[in-house]
Amino acid sequence: MIRINLLPYREAAKKENIKRQITIVAGSFIIFLLILVFFKISLISNLSTLEAQIKDKDEKLVVLTKKLGDIEGLKRDIKELEQKLSVIKGLEADRFFPVRMLDELAQLVPQKEIWLEKIAETAGSGLRIEGVARDNMVVARFMKSLEFSSFISSVSLVSTKEKEVSGIKLQQFTLSCVLKRG
Repeated sequence: MIRINLLPYREAAKKENIKRQITIVAGSFIIFLLILVFFKISLISNLSTLEAQIKDKDEKLVVLTKKLGDIEGLKRDIKELEQKLSVIKGLEADRFFPVRMLDELAQLVPQKEIWLEKIAETAGSGLRIEGVARDNMVVARFMKSLEFSSFISSVSLVSTKEKEVSGIKLQQFTLSCVLKRG
């Protein structure tokens, strides 16, 4: 019988199979290393890009913070100017009030019956009127006419007393009024 030794063929096939497996494993390992190197380079590139963007954003933040400070300063200035303008408008509106008030008061005073001696503005929105009149009835009518005037909201009699001037008995009076503004 003839015997054929196939062992070296099998050994050669095994060696060839082992070489192929080693080549595949080595190739896979090299490809894996190349992929890792690519990802590392990609991450480093992204990191440097992000750091540059952060630096850019920080610079913009500094510029915008400065602008915000300027804007806040401008807002304060605008608010201050608006307050000043409102004061000016208030003064402008009240500028002619004393003239109109005194004109109307002059028209309300009965001639040859009442003589005003002193008109003074008191604290807040008050008016103090001092004068002399022929009698108490004239003072009462004067008070009524003041109550119906456009610039006085209420009138109250503070005091009245008799006073003699050049031999004539007159009533000296003091009135307190609350003014209507606007």
